[in-house]
Amino acid sequence: MSSSTTTKDFEQKFVATLSDYITSIRWAPVGTTLSAVSGAGEVAIWQDDKLEILQTATSESVDCIGFSHDGKFLAAAGQDGRVKIWDLNENQIVTTLENAPAWIDKLVWNPKSNQLAFILNRYVQIWDAAQNEVVATLNFEDSTPLGIDWCSNGKNLAGGGNKGVKIWNCSNWDEEPYIWEMPTVSVAVAWSSDGRFLASGNMDRSVGVMEWGNSEPWLMRGFPGKIRQIAWSSINTQIGAPLLATSSVEGMVVWEKLEDESLGWEARVLTNHVDIIRGIEFAPDSFLLASAATDGWLCLWKGAKQVSQVLTTDGGFSCLAWHPKGKFIAAGSDDGKIMIWSKSSRGQGFGS
Repeated sequence: MSSSTTTKDFEQKFVATLSDYITSIRWAPVGTTLSAVSGAGEVAIWQDDKLEILQTATSESVDCIGFSHDGKFLAAAGQDGRVKIWDLNENQIVTTLENAPAWIDKLVWNPKSNQLAFILNRYVQIWDAAQNEVVATLNFEDSTPLGIDWCSNGKNLAGGGNKGVKIWNCSNWDEEPYIWEMPTVSVAVAWSSDGRFLASGNMDRSVGVMEWGNSEPWLMRGFPGKIRQIAWSSINTQIGAPLLATSSVEGMVVWEKLEDESLGWEARVLTNHVDIIRGIEFAPDSFLLASAATDGWLCLWKGAKQVSQVLTTDGGFSCLAWHPKGKFIAAGSDDGKIMIWSKSSRGQGFGS
């Protein structure tokens, strides 16, 4: 593991501590508001350089959180099975969906409308803010879904689990889903930002990539463990395809699509971490890749190739998130810290 860097593109802006490890952090799609939740059940938001506690510790973990596409609503869920939704304009809870004793650890908002998808046992439920009710219950059947993601146009929802990935048509929830069959378990799913590709990180140490509308997906193997994290760049390479980053244990691989369709995707291995990577994410409109691990290092990889800066914490990192404009990066730690770094004036052009 090397800490030698050539730039200091990001400087620490804010640090605060909750009472337990940070399970998830998310930026609002608009403005500069950050949300964070903890293993003790706290829900907090950071704005105007201040941290506000929306929910104090409950002794039951809150594991997932997210803002609606317009930043009006904030949803959080976890161990107690409740999905709580705040109207941030009124700064109050407007809905609580009771699902005990289910443990809810994944939720995601539609990027085009105020519909919230969350995993409930073997189902994915869709709650609609305009109707203030659950409008669809989607049966995954083969297992509890382990990952869900909306396509950027809001028209399709993908869910991964045992035997592969199911993709639902959001304009007709009753229509049978498209099934991407696999002889393994899909652990994580992610659409590319243009909706062209769908990636699946799998339990059998493989990564699948499907070009939506093309029936022949690519399959890449050779990882040391199951694929825990996947992330797409929001910009394309010269041949018109985004980069795909994947992590397994302490290693990362960046995949670049080749012009020759028969050759598929070329792998580039990135090594610097010495413990499990807990989060990877590309900066918006950039090939700058961030990775955070339990070794206490948050590495910034210039061009998704080499480390340009390392941000550190005494405890291990548990999660990370880029601001939608790329001017901040935030991370949570195993010992409850919420940390925010801002791009320095020297950091212009950092995304090359």
